[in-house]
Formats: sequence, C-alpha cells, structure tokens
Amino acid sequence: MTAVMTQRPSACPACAVTPAAEALAQTRAATEARVMLSLPTIHCAGCISTVERGLNATPGVRTARVNLTLKRVAVEADPEITADALIGVLGGLGYEAHELDPGVISATATDKAGRDILMRLAVSGFAMMNVMLLSVAIWSGAADATRDLFHWISAAIALPTIAFSAQPFFRNAWSALSARHLNMDVPISLAILLAGGMSLYETMLSGSHAYFDAALSLTFFLLAGRYLDHRTRAVARSAAEELAALEVPRALRIGAMGEEMVAISALAVGDIVRVKPGARVPVDGVVTVGQSEIDRSLLTGETLPVFAGQGQVVSAGEVNLTGPLDVRVTAAGEDSSLHRMADLVAIAESSKNRYTSLADRAARIYAPGVHLLALAAFIGWMVASAGDMRLALNIAVAVLIITCPCALGLAVPAVTTAASGRLFKKGMLIKDGTALERLAEVDSVVFDKTGTLTMGAPEATNLTNHTADDLSVALALAAGSAHPLARALTAATTAAGINAAQVTDVTEVPGYGVEGRLGDRMVRFGRAEWLGAEAGTETAAWLRVGDAAPVEFTFADSLRPGAETAIAALKQQGIAVHLLSGDAAAPVADLAARLGIDSWQASALPADKAAFVQALGAKGQRVLMVGDGLNDTAALAAAHVSISPATALDAARVASDIVLLGADLSPLGEALITARKATRRIKENFAIAAGYNMIAVPIALLGFATPLAAALAMSASSITVSLNALRLR
Repeated sequence: MTAVMTQRPSACPACAVTPAAEALAQTRAATEARVMLSLPTIHCAGCISTVERGLNATPGVRTARVNLTLKRVAVEADPEITADALIGVLGGLGYEAHELDPGVISATATDKAGRDILMRLAVSGFAMMNVMLLSVAIWSGAADATRDLFHWISAAIALPTIAFSAQPFFRNAWSALSARHLNMDVPISLAILLAGGMSLYETMLSGSHAYFDAALSLTFFLLAGRYLDHRTRAVARSAAEELAALEVPRALRIGAMGEEMVAISALAVGDIVRVKPGARVPVDGVVTVGQSEIDRSLLTGETLPVFAGQGQVVSAGEVNLTGPLDVRVTAAGEDSSLHRMADLVAIAESSKNRYTSLADRAARIYAPGVHLLALAAFIGWMVASAGDMRLALNIAVAVLIITCPCALGLAVPAVTTAASGRLFKKGMLIKDGTALERLAEVDSVVFDKTGTLTMGAPEATNLTNHTADDLSVALALAAGSAHPLARALTAATTAAGINAAQVTDVTEVPGYGVEGRLGDRMVRFGRAEWLGAEAGTETAAWLRVGDAAPVEFTFADSLRPGAETAIAALKQQGIAVHLLSGDAAAPVADLAARLGIDSWQASALPADKAAFVQALGAKGQRVLMVGDGLNDTAALAAAHVSISPATALDAARVASDIVLLGADLSPLGEALITARKATRRIKENFAIAAGYNMIAVPIALLGFATPLAAALAMSASSITVSLNALRLR
C-alpha cells in the first residue's frame, strides 16, 4: 500500500522546515493505513456517491473520501487492504482506478503553491499598472472632485487586490506574531496595511495625497522576490520519503499451510519467505533454497550482480534477478538494513536543515530594527509637530516603506536564479535555494566510483587476445543472457563484425552463466569457479569449449566524460579530492591512479561513506559529495552540499542539492567558481541594500520623503539588486 504524506507548502523564504526524521515517521505510519487512488472517469456528484458507498461497504475499509476536482479518492483502511483490491472493487462499480505515487501528490502540492504565488503576482502587477495610470492624472494637476474620484477608483482597485495578493505576507506575519516572534513579513505586512489604510483615510478626508500605488508596488515587488525564491526550492523533496517508499510492505511467507502473503510486521526471525525473480528482497536473511543472482547496488553501488546460493546473506532492498529464493528471516521491518539506511538519511537531512541562509540570518536582525526605527520616527515627529498625528503617521509609513526589505528579499533569490540559469546551460540543475551558498564554501570533494566517475557500464578490454572462433562462440552464448558482462561482450563483438557460432540448446544457469552445445561439445560462458578457472583480480568472465582450457574475457568500467578534467580543475583550486567505493580494492586503486586521486577507500558500505563524510565535517571541512547510488544517499544527505548525475536512482537525486543533467563531469569545476561568484553577488546585494538604507532612511526620518517617494526609492533599490544579479549571466 502506498504511503502518502501531505504537507502544506509555504511560500515564505524563511519558513521552518519540518524535520525529516518526523516526516519519515509519519510516512511509515501512513503506510499501514492510507491509500490514494486516481479516478479519471468520475464527473459528477452521482459518481462521488457511488464510489464512496461502494468502498465504504468493503470489509476493512474505514473511510473513503472522493475529491472531484482532483479526481482522487483517499481511503483509510486496515493494513490487510491493498490498492489492487480497492482497484478491483472500483472496477466492479464501473470506474477506472490507478494507484497514485506519493511523489506525484507531493509534486502536485508544490506546483499548486507556485501557481498560487504567480497568480497573486499577476493580479498585483495588473492592479499596480492601472493605479499608476490614475496617479499620473493626479500628478499632472487633477484637483478637487476629479482627484477625489480617481482616489476612490484607486481604492476600489487597490484594497481588494491587497486583500488577495498580500495574503502570503499577512498569514506568515500572523503566524510569527502568534508565536511571539518577528520575521521579515511583519514589517512588510505593517507597511502594506498602513499605506493602504492611510490612503483610504486621506481619500475619505479629500486629502491631496493617497498612496495606493505605493502599497501595490510593495506587494508586487515582494511577491516577485517570493516567486523567484519558490522556484529555487520547488524541486526538493525528502530523500527519507523516497527510501521509505522502497520498503516492501508484504512478503510471501512459507508455512505449514503453504504460501501466504503477510505484512512485514507479521514476520518473525526464523520465518521463511520466498522471493520470486524480479522481486525486491523484503527482509534481511540467509538463502536456504535456490540459487540466483542478486543486484546489490542498493548497498554497494556496484552494477554487477553477485551469486546468491544456499547460505548466502541477502539484505532488504536488493533485487532478485534470475531464480526463486527461499530466505530465512534474520531481520525485518525497523531492524532491516534498508530501514537503518533510511534512518541515516533522516538524521543527516535533519542536520542539513539546520543550515541558515544569509538572508535568514539578516532577517533576524532586520525585522526588529525596522519596527524600532519606524516607532522612533512616529514618536519623534509627534513630539516635534506638537501632536500632528497625520504628519507623524505619514513619516512613519514612509520609513516603513523605504526600509521595507524588498531589496533584501531579492538579494538571494535574484542571484540564485541567475546563477541557476547559467549552470543550467552548462548542464547542472540547482534544486535547493541554499545550495550555491554552501557550494561556495566547499574545500573537500568526495566521489563515488561506479556511475559517478565511471559510467557504470562494463566494456570488454581484451578482445584482440582471442581467436575469431572463441569470439563467435562467446557471442552466441552471451547473446542469451541479460547479465551486464554478457551484454557488454555482445555489444563489443557485434561492433567488431563477429558472427555468432551455431550454438544450440543455449540455457542460462542462474548465478553461474550460460551453457549450450557446439556440435557434440559442451560450451560454457560464465563464472571462473563454474568453469574450473582461477579467478584473478580483474572483472572477468570465462569461456570453455569442450575440454579445452578456459579463456578469460576481461572488462573495465569506462570513465565518465569529463572526469579527468573535473578532478584536475578541483585540484587546481586547492580542493582535497577523495574516492569512496563499494568495489574491491584493485579496480578502485586503478581508477584512483588514473585520475590522480591519492585518498581512496574500497569496500565501503553506506554507513562507511556517511561516517567518512561526517568525520571530514567534524574536522571543520566543507564537504561536497558526488554520488549516484542508493548506497550513497546517506552520504549525500550528510554532506555540506551534494551532486548526483541525472542517471542516479530517484532517492539519490532527491537527497542531492544539484543534479548533473548530462554525462559530462567537466562543469563541476566551473560550478564551484560560479557558486563563489554568486555568493559575492549576494553579499554585494546586501551592501547595495544597506547603502540604500543609509542614504534613504535619514531622508525619510527628516520628513523629506512621502510614502510614494519611498515606494519609488524602494523599487529602484530592488531593480538595482536584480541587475547586479544578472551580471552572473
């Protein structure tokens, strides 16, 4: 049953992030209770009634609620109820149904939040332009009844627009005040409300000046900054959720009554479970019956399958490739290796979420300072003007507007957007809003081997050492297997123009290789021990024709394009480079020597990689982790910043902050340079905002700036910050 966790998205740049460990716990709790189904054919209230009534009548279903707008049904049910069973019930009622992926639901919520901000931005921009047009007439000399009419029309446009478009600021400000603290949205909301309220007051008294255009300008520019920030954050999801989704919820237990499908929570140590070919191993255990090949890339990151036979240890999350296996349970559920890996990621993510961006740190000081300054201006002018509240309020509002953190709010997202665009053209996608700031601080880089520095696909290396007859027989056998080495040999020999020999009765022997008959001789292609050969240190497969001595076909993983360039660029920048791999020592040492990496470690498990990264961090180093496998996920999450290739597994891409879109690694060195430039631009933007305030605030405090002039000055500073950010392009 699919786990679904919904979280209300926030548009606030300084919003608190829910700890990933808590999110993971909620996800697992939901796994046993909730399933979401898509209903593409429902269209009316009658459909809702029929679906809900049919599902609620199903034994084990607690509640079923249909959302006609989204064409979904949420079902709360007992753990025994599966999505397939519910789909069958709906099929009987005449409705097409599909199980929804939790990632789709999460992405939909994120997209909705982005559309919401964009809609409010568009409304405020349209209203601002219309009110500006009316203001031009007033500035040109409209007076008395004409001026009052234009003010009332401006109020009719501005007030509903502010009530709608400024809601994100009002909500976040209210939440902050309810919790008895201040954030950037509090002075923003106060400035917008005071500008609008004071303008309405002036309009009611037939005053000469109203500042509806100032209130709308504030709203528009602040929403623009908010939307830019949202775009940089929208892609990120919790890798802990992705890992939790990989946990198999049920297993086929072998008991006295035969096979039965049971929940993982019902398994006990010593139970026997059957794992069919193509299925993911649901538990940690030991093989008791059967032989097969296991894809262990989950734990080791290496793409080559390993033999699994009687007595072999297997782990939850590994994939059984070729033959059925009976496994005696040694650990299940929360005790499994997959669950422990998810916990590692959750802990590491929670640690990363404590990182505070430059803008957030500035906001802690900025918000209370603005309030105190505006209050001081109000009190000071009340005293100086002998109680003229109208004048004092005008000046206080001007101070609030002129110090409103539009430029500060744009300082980070404008630069991030510009830098992200530049890196995107180079083939790198920035997923996290603070990734560039963290990338600029990097002084150590840790690489995974297979799939990161190499392509994760073996290539035959010694074809020229073999006769044409041996190559044709090897091709005939390899073509009958899906093993990565067999596929690599098939591709290489076919490209070399080799024709397959007439081998008959080709059969794949799970866990060993492929055999067949060449005339009256038995021919085999596979593992060294199966063919009576002595295995060496290289990755190899062996061919034996009849009673002849076995011959060795060696393979090596090809370097990822740009790997040498990237390593050289990093070392030139004075950055320490490390290599961690789950592979054996010989191929890791060979790759390290080819790339000039002095620090390397072989046979590293996920916990070892995460511990290595954390140890570097404990020494004060800022670590960039580059990896692609699920076994790298904990290390990716534990690093100061992380990168994954687009070919990486979903959970690895989710755990990373940056995704390498192409196969080429060479942009990596330039990415660090761009990140440092981006950080300098951010600091320059803060300096621009501070300099603007140093000049503009005294002018406002002395009463020389009206709220409208303050809004224009604020807009000018925002535009200056944006133009400075565009220098990165």
